[in-house]
Amino acid sequence: MARKVGQIVGRGPRNWLVRVYNGRNPETKKRNYLNQTIHGGLRDAQAHLNKMLGERDRGRNLDSSKQTLNQYLDRWLEVCAKPRLRVKSFLDYEGLLRRYVRSQLGTKALATVSAFDIQTLYRELLNRSLSARSIRYTHAVLRSALKQAIRWNLILANPADLVDLPRQDRRRFGVLSVEQARTFIKAITGHPYEALFALAMTTGMRPSEYLALMWNDLDLDHGTVSISRTLEWQKGGWQFADTKRSGSRRVVKLQAWVVALLREQIFKDQGKCGDTLVFRAKRGGPIRESRFVQRDFKPLLKSAELPGIRLYDLRHTAATIALAAGVSPKVISEQLGHASFAFTLDVYSHVLPHMQDAAAERVQALLINAPVA
Repeated sequence: MARKVGQIVGRGPRNWLVRVYNGRNPETKKRNYLNQTIHGGLRDAQAHLNKMLGERDRGRNLDSSKQTLNQYLDRWLEVCAKPRLRVKSFLDYEGLLRRYVRSQLGTKALATVSAFDIQTLYRELLNRSLSARSIRYTHAVLRSALKQAIRWNLILANPADLVDLPRQDRRRFGVLSVEQARTFIKAITGHPYEALFALAMTTGMRPSEYLALMWNDLDLDHGTVSISRTLEWQKGGWQFADTKRSGSRRVVKLQAWVVALLREQIFKDQGKCGDTLVFRAKRGGPIRESRFVQRDFKPLLKSAELPGIRLYDLRHTAATIALAAGVSPKVISEQLGHASFAFTLDVYSHVLPHMQDAAAERVQALLINAPVA
């Protein structure tokens, strides 16, 4: 082979050193070669050389060929993911890659990670009984990382785009029926966190949103709450952050009985308002969700003989009851701070057939049962 193009050098039985010319060192003016040992026949070595030359000619930075996937992911997390993600999301990304990707593919050269490698990884994860939802989430993170590698000219194509994902069954979540919701309202009467539970079940706010509320986020005269931040416990302490997405910043109308409960709480708190938390732990600091669930929410459900739903499911309960009451899905989508109206319809599609029954009856009443003029 011509020296400036590439070389194939025999290194033993079925072992070949493939060398690809990659320009000159700007300081020493010496030629730079990228070396790769290939195990197999001469045809395999020639195929690898042709592939490297083709990628070089199309503009890929061949210096990245020695960079492992682990090294690249370290860089991507620090440079790209960390600045744009909330703390919790960043830790989720980091954890998914550490648990499910790095151990299997991390030592491979970034440029050699193939769709087959990724497909095989997902098959192994399924065999380990990892849920399809977790695999899909892992895939989304890995695909995003490799997409950035294309932008940085480290690879020419994204192997994650060519992978088949496991089928994900529709996620089921627990909600309280209308009758159970009434029982819940009776059960929280007089509870120290009555206002918190009432707000959660009627507004559809996320726990991280209502636990971050300050009194100046509330306009009780107009009966509204402004949602603009979240509060979560991370290693090192409490973290205030922006809402999940820009569309999650919203103003929600409060029901009159919830406004009354909040006014009572102001009286109990001896008028402490302004930039202080609306809901606080018994010792005065922020409420840690996991402890609150175990100490207050679960015992409350058990004493009222209600299903053992998650605290987050009060959000779903608010949405399903509103849909059942005939509230426009568009309005509910805005109240929940969903990314789109279509997403709301997809999440709560189980309620829609009942809504269609009621709608059909109302239309029939207009067309068939209306009195003759």
